Amino acid sequence: MDKNSITIAVNGRELIFETGKIARQAGGAVTLRCGDTILLATACASQDPLLEVDFLPLRVDYQEKFSSTGKTLGGFIKREGRPTERETLICRLIDRPIRPLFEEGYTHDVQLFTCVLSYDGVHTPDPLAICAASAALVLSDIPLIKPVGAVQVGLIDGQLVINPTLQEMKSSRLDLMLAGTEEAILMIEGYADFLTEEQILEAVEEGHKAIQQICQKLQEWQELIGKPKNLKTLHRPPETLAAEVNTLIGAPLKKALRISGKQEREEAVSALKAQLLETLCAEDKYTKIAVVGAFKKAQAEIMREMILSENMRSDGRNSQQVRPIHIDMGYLPRTHGSAIFTRGETQSIAVATLGSESMGQRYENLNGEDTSRFYLQYFFPPFSVGEVGRMGPPGRREIGHGKLAERALKATVPSRDEFPYVIRLESNITESNGSSSMASVCGGCLAMMDAGVPIKHPIAGIAMGLILEEGRFAILSDILGAEDFLGDMDFKVAGGEKGITAFQLDIKIEGITHNIMRSALLQAKEGRLHILHKMLEACPKPKAHLSVYAPRIETIQIKPSKIGTLIGPGGKQIRSIIEASKAEIDINDEGYISISATTGESMALAKELIQNVIGEAEEGKIYTGKIVSVVAFGVFVQIFGQEGLCHISELTHERLQEKDMRRLFKEGDMIEVKVIEINKERGQLRLSHKVLLPQPAGTK
Repeated sequence: MDKNSITIAVNGRELIFETGKIARQAGGAVTLRCGDTILLATACASQDPLLEVDFLPLRVDYQEKFSSTGKTLGGFIKREGRPTERETLICRLIDRPIRPLFEEGYTHDVQLFTCVLSYDGVHTPDPLAICAASAALVLSDIPLIKPVGAVQVGLIDGQLVINPTLQEMKSSRLDLMLAGTEEAILMIEGYADFLTEEQILEAVEEGHKAIQQICQKLQEWQELIGKPKNLKTLHRPPETLAAEVNTLIGAPLKKALRISGKQEREEAVSALKAQLLETLCAEDKYTKIAVVGAFKKAQAEIMREMILSENMRSDGRNSQQVRPIHIDMGYLPRTHGSAIFTRGETQSIAVATLGSESMGQRYENLNGEDTSRFYLQYFFPPFSVGEVGRMGPPGRREIGHGKLAERALKATVPSRDEFPYVIRLESNITESNGSSSMASVCGGCLAMMDAGVPIKHPIAGIAMGLILEEGRFAILSDILGAEDFLGDMDFKVAGGEKGITAFQLDIKIEGITHNIMRSALLQAKEGRLHILHKMLEACPKPKAHLSVYAPRIETIQIKPSKIGTLIGPGGKQIRSIIEASKAEIDINDEGYISISATTGESMALAKELIQNVIGEAEEGKIYTGKIVSVVAFGVFVQIFGQEGLCHISELTHERLQEKDMRRLFKEGDMIEVKVIEINKERGQLRLSHKVLLPQPAGTK
């Protein structure tokens, strides 16, 4: 293919798509440039379809090359390897809006690979990665139904900004990632500083206008140079199969789907599926995959019609009801804070651990190195759904769910000045039947309150669903796992009474109108506040005191110029303070000192020793210092790491001889002195001891 390019202007910035120059053997390959940020995206599919699968075998990979910004990894191994947490999250952002747009029945192995080749530190790669991957698919023969576009939306000084720069995002109250087609939004990932539902809807609407421009241009590009789509190998079930499934198990399946208990319902449904497979797969009439697909479709149709016609869900609730909530505070006695949050058949044991700066989560990306002082780690063991499975490092789902809950709660975490602790939250999912990420939000908030963290506002979360059929729709509060799988939308919203802090939307079909989204947000608000009130009944406010097992932390701010003095040559000074006080001391580059101690005495001694090193003497003030040397004309006294001269004439009211002075004052002795003069040009101290002594009798 010859080199070809298109340019799309978004918010005054040019997105330049180019193909035919790089990766020409891939099924589709596109570079996307914005400023000096350049991404490469490729799309490839296997030559033959997989015959034994009933799903789209799509793999999405994303990589940020450190060479793109003139850096290399800071660790021992300098080569990019296992995906970082951020790279995993971007993979999910690419996957979620694109996956629903493949033609049904396409079972070829598909791999999308996107990497950052050049990064200018201005234009963030996140929305560009989705656009680039979409463009690569659009030009390939892989049957993507229509192009997908994506933008980031910020709220800066009250104004909505499309694809803001990295610097602009630092002052934004909104971090919204949108992806969709020309007709509809398919994916939302957003974090906010307690914004209202109306503000969120306005941002979505504004972002979709930009997405429409991108999709229109990509559609034109596809018509101009795109390859014909491969539709020859699509696997679709025989038309007669659906009718046979309904005849054989339609009536008993309707009864099974009305069983309120998850395990009992799943056992009944599984028995019907086994019966169906035994009947229809006999004599190779139909393949197992075709029968299973038809069974799932029948199950979805029954459940959806039950909700739309009767406002009745599988567990007996109507569309607006939230499952029963049970909360146990302080369940784990030796942790700093804990809570069990149970909502129906979903349960999280949340644990809060408080620590010093050394407990912070360090990370490295294209923008440099930093440390998170608040982070949440989500654990989803197989037993939570009654299964046997892998235990080990977190997968993409665990990373995604944990980050959603973490960012939902981040808006309520107090500043370092208000609460100098690093906060680590764990969410251990011990039961799961719908929205364990939102249970993690609720449990995590309660665990922090139990630990005595002075949060700004309590936060709760809820997952919403949608059933949409030919103009009829039902919005579902607090969805079950089956409703997520068989429904048309998964919409998670977290926040407090003052507004929204996080929201995540995945839509499997087009047709979600602005009014439907508004209704979903308002119904989510009702459900969120219901859950929040249940939480406040169990824990009205954060504990006034920390756990006896939590460390005591205090902070000191010093001038950055004093850091070297405090650390000392080779760290000798700070090590001696740590050894003497038995406290843990962390210092950052801004001069922020965090002192962590288990006793009040240890804390007091550490602060005193630090002050003795980094303090500054003031003229006219009295200090106790250590004599560091005795010379013929006086003694040198150390105050705050600085030596000052107390002349022999300023030691006593009587006239001293050198031999008497050396007898009375020894190196290492502590002596009380007054600063009588500071030479500001040289920083020299002139001290006096005699002014603190009583006048001899008979003198004035």
